[in-house]
Amino acid sequence: MTDAAAARARLLEIIKAKAIVHGRVTLSSGAEADYYVDLRRITLDGEAAPLVGIVMRELTNDLSYAAVGGLTLGADPVATSMLHAAAAAGDRLDAFVVRKAGKAHGLQQRIEGPSVDGRDVVVVEDTTTTGNSPLAAVDAVREAGGNVLAVATIADRATGAGDRIRSEAGVDYRYVYSLEELGLG
Repeated sequence: MTDAAAARARLLEIIKAKAIVHGRVTLSSGAEADYYVDLRRITLDGEAAPLVGIVMRELTNDLSYAAVGGLTLGADPVATSMLHAAAAAGDRLDAFVVRKAGKAHGLQQRIEGPSVDGRDVVVVEDTTTTGNSPLAAVDAVREAGGNVLAVATIADRATGAGDRIRSEAGVDYRYVYSLEELGLG
């Protein structure tokens, strides 16, 4: 088993043990579900976060990009994990944060971190349900002059978001785990 495959297998174990919450919940889309995949319990976990970086870099290893990021808050620890995994491997990768709205003070930027202008980037997030968050991030990156190559997420809730991202943003959509792999499909 390769290091990336071992990281993927261990991350799945941790997600199943710590991040899947059963019970009636209201999702950010307003829809109700019988479970919630709380990946912040994973992306901010000392053992799991490094695995997130390894697994997400493996998911996107065929792309040549300079930065990763997405809509705050779900994307922030994913992007940071990828940045650290790149550094540990001797590579350079920047991260950026897309605000939900531009700041009214300071530099009034919507995107924080190194500039994305003229750079190839991957938009990331932890769990994709409707596609609204990554689509908002894609729009913000394009407005700032960046070139989005793909949207990549840890868990896909199989609600058609991937098709929506492909059709509305015209970029590739990738995910690490399906609902079936998480034991929810």
